Amino acid sequence: MSGPGRQEADLGGSLGNEVEGYLLWQARVAEAERRAREFCDELDWLTTAQREEIERRYVADSLRRARADLERVAARCVSLRAEYEHRYEVLRRRCVGVALAVCAGFTTVATLLLVL
Repeated sequence: MSGPGRQEADLGGSLGNEVEGYLLWQARVAEAERRAREFCDELDWLTTAQREEIERRYVADSLRRARADLERVAARCVSLRAEYEHRYEVLRRRCVGVALAVCAGFTTVATLLLVL
């Protein structure tokens, strides 16, 4: 499929991926905020300002770690894709080489049979 239909499908898939990524990140933010509140609930001696500061720092640290994890995963995905593309290319060359060798063999045998 090529042309406008393909471009629209790519755009829709890209938009869908962006929306999914946004929603996943918002879920990660909500989870970090929930965990920060739970952490601070155990520290009942904190003042309101201290509680807010600790929650803010906890969330920021959690999101920084999550971002680093996502960047590592994305880098690994790129690495794996390059590796698999290389392996696919090698396999494709081997298959084409074997197919050509088999065709050449059959052609040689057919030619010898016709000559005899």
